[in-house]
Amino acid sequence: MAIDIRDAFFDEIYDIAAKDKNVMFVTADADAFSIRRYKKDFPDQFINVGVQEQNMVLIATGLALAGKKVFVYSIIPFITMRCYEHIKANICSMNLDVTIIGCGAGLSFSKDGPTHHAIHDIGVMRVMPDMKIYNPSDAESPKDCAQKVYNNSTPAYVRIDKGIFPELYVDGCSDANIIRNFDKTVIISTGYMTHTALEVAEELDCGLIDSVRISPLPENLFELIRERSYGHTQQIITIEENSITGGIGSAVSEFITDHDLPIKLKRIALEDKQYFEYGDRKWLHEEYGISANKIISRLRSEIGEYYVD
Repeated sequence: MAIDIRDAFFDEIYDIAAKDKNVMFVTADADAFSIRRYKKDFPDQFINVGVQEQNMVLIATGLALAGKKVFVYSIIPFITMRCYEHIKANICSMNLDVTIIGCGAGLSFSKDGPTHHAIHDIGVMRVMPDMKIYNPSDAESPKDCAQKVYNNSTPAYVRIDKGIFPELYVDGCSDANIIRNFDKTVIISTGYMTHTALEVAEELDCGLIDSVRISPLPENLFELIRERSYGHTQQIITIEENSITGGIGSAVSEFITDHDLPIKLKRIALEDKQYFEYGDRKWLHEEYGISANKIISRLRSEIGEYYVD
């Protein structure tokens, strides 16, 4: 049975908490069906602080210092940018075992406008010391993300979308996964946009990698880029539902530059500006030029057929 990507993650946290009474789940009045089950069955491992995200981070700090494995949950702009100083000065400075779960990646909350858009959070969180960032793309990958952040004792940030996505994985996934084999050209994407990127890759007959971890970029992604950049891959295209500044395209660009790789990079992302439109997510993608059709047209116009495998 198909499951919401958000519930898939929380169901895995539920299973973890059932075995480890040291797990604490703290929310700022954010809800989900699977969270209600957690609250009912594990009341001593659950805290709802109300609408006070900054205080929630401070409570999580205290719990982590007391030896708890802490998960905090709210909508992305409120749990990241509103709490930024507290995350930096408390969780990251002491390298605490706290996982920040943000709901509403990219334009998930498209009808709620710019206060709820999460298109700058990757850039903001990527500069935090020791912060690992995960962005699952279907109902299977959140399970792996949950296990990885649980087994890791350093700060982590998981961007959770909402809704039921097409299946990419059947039995687990790694931090970076080849969805479509490639030679000269490969698209690197993450989360919701991996499905858009798959449409583009199939139309242009090129490769696709889904990067479930986006900071730091996965070691196996580095190896794929490094190995294939000499005599094989000539073009990387990054596709993301994030600002052009600071996202996965920026991370890949830094890697290519730092290692002086002979490879071209094309970044497809949202312009670096504020967006004020309200509407359906797919409509916004058309308006902002990141729908599959718009991306295909743009790549054919700007790159041509030379880099298509």
